[in-house]
Amino acid sequence: MLDQTGAQAPVLEAANISKSFGSVPVLFSLSMDLRPGEVHALIGENGAGKSTFMKVLAGFHQPTKGRIKLDGREIALPPNGEAEALGVVLIHQELNLAEQMTVEENVFLGREMSRFGVLDRVSMRRAVQRYLDQVGLSISPTDRVSDLSMAEKQMVEIVKAISRDARVLIMDEPTAVLTEVETQMFFDQVNQLKARGVSIMFVSHKLAEVEAIADRITVLRDGHWITTATATDLTTESMAQLMVGRELSDLYPPMNEVDVDAPAVLKVDDLTAPGCDGISFSLRKGEILGFSGLVGSGRSALFQALVGLNPSTAGQITYNGQSFRPTSVAKARDAGIVYLTKDRKEKGLLLGQQMAPNLTLLALSKFSGPLGVDRKAEGAAMTRATRRFDIRAKTNETLVGNLSGGNQQKLLLAKVMEADPQVLIVDEPTRGIDVGTKQQIYHFLAALALEGVSIVVISSEMPEIIGMSHRVVVMREGKIAGTLSGDEISEQEIMRYAAGLKNGSEA
Repeated sequence: MLDQTGAQAPVLEAANISKSFGSVPVLFSLSMDLRPGEVHALIGENGAGKSTFMKVLAGFHQPTKGRIKLDGREIALPPNGEAEALGVVLIHQELNLAEQMTVEENVFLGREMSRFGVLDRVSMRRAVQRYLDQVGLSISPTDRVSDLSMAEKQMVEIVKAISRDARVLIMDEPTAVLTEVETQMFFDQVNQLKARGVSIMFVSHKLAEVEAIADRITVLRDGHWITTATATDLTTESMAQLMVGRELSDLYPPMNEVDVDAPAVLKVDDLTAPGCDGISFSLRKGEILGFSGLVGSGRSALFQALVGLNPSTAGQITYNGQSFRPTSVAKARDAGIVYLTKDRKEKGLLLGQQMAPNLTLLALSKFSGPLGVDRKAEGAAMTRATRRFDIRAKTNETLVGNLSGGNQQKLLLAKVMEADPQVLIVDEPTRGIDVGTKQQIYHFLAALALEGVSIVVISSEMPEIIGMSHRVVVMREGKIAGTLSGDEISEQEIMRYAAGLKNGSEA
């Protein structure tokens, strides 16, 4: 159906939506619509109101003011995900899977097929296999979700939505844990959905992906609508500027050369641990060493072994000239090696606690006295961290789960820095955060390197690896495929090693 201008009439439309939580306004008279067969990207910094707006559009929040229209008729969307029955499906950023159940059971959870009163597992299995084939996912419907990688779990979430015959599909950071190859497979599926007339809202901080997949783009800032434009009218640079309201030409800081006489702080020889085999590399004082590779290449597994999260079974680690074998996170921390996890919500932060206890948890001995935790010292540390890392919260008593993703990430970085590390390992340091916060983190890491801290950056984002690293180590299938430095560092070279088209030497 066409509207009065000749364009297709919207399937879902938000008109002058405002939302407050108690006396705190979050959204201010937002309007946008979703047309059949289009991808409409919603972008903005963390805290811009994207998640709240998405939940209003999917019925999880009721608007304080404004109207929602479905097929041109004003409607009150049912709460708690029941809008799926109307064809409006939200894929949350946090995975919503039953870990101990199979893929097949997750996809049909709550709407199982039956025949003569008995579960029809054969039909469900065939249907799930068909969906898996559509998205190019090489897993079995009978695989247990807990055994899947993060990327595979995200694709299962997408399969769940596809299986519900969604008319409107709202995706919150769907590619955050996907590799470039997996992302392209996902985009292929998005294009198939578009061809079937599905309306898709795509929320992502990866502006190059927005540019590649979106038909229209709406920008939010601080809960306000800034603009809606066709994707061809915006570049990634103009998107970033609209999001933050300032120029971001200096997203990556200037790279200062590492002192030629800088000693090797960390040296690893033939290390073998679960997920990696025969790894050798060195890390110099004040160096930022990037680790790239496809998801599952062994990057995280290697450094989890280096900080005592996983046991190493062979090899030698030399730290500051002495043999070192980390048997626990506490031993690595006490030696000056800390690891910033890529999973801030599940493994990095206590979401139900206030900020200060999260900040001091890794370095609790600094704040402990004969009567327990010195709350005054803890509060002073929180005040310093708030200033140093620009953590934005209404009060220091704010629960961490109520912070935006960017502020959670800055708190996690502040937490590991309380341990005063000599070696800082950051795993996916900017996953799921906005471009303005990325800039802050990049500049902070560069400043640390200038102060002599040695840094490992593990990242699936190629521009991040290239923009931040003095050298880049590429891993493939648990081994080092090659090491790049200087002008060798490029997307093409990294992908050649990651894909197995080239093979090089140790770092």
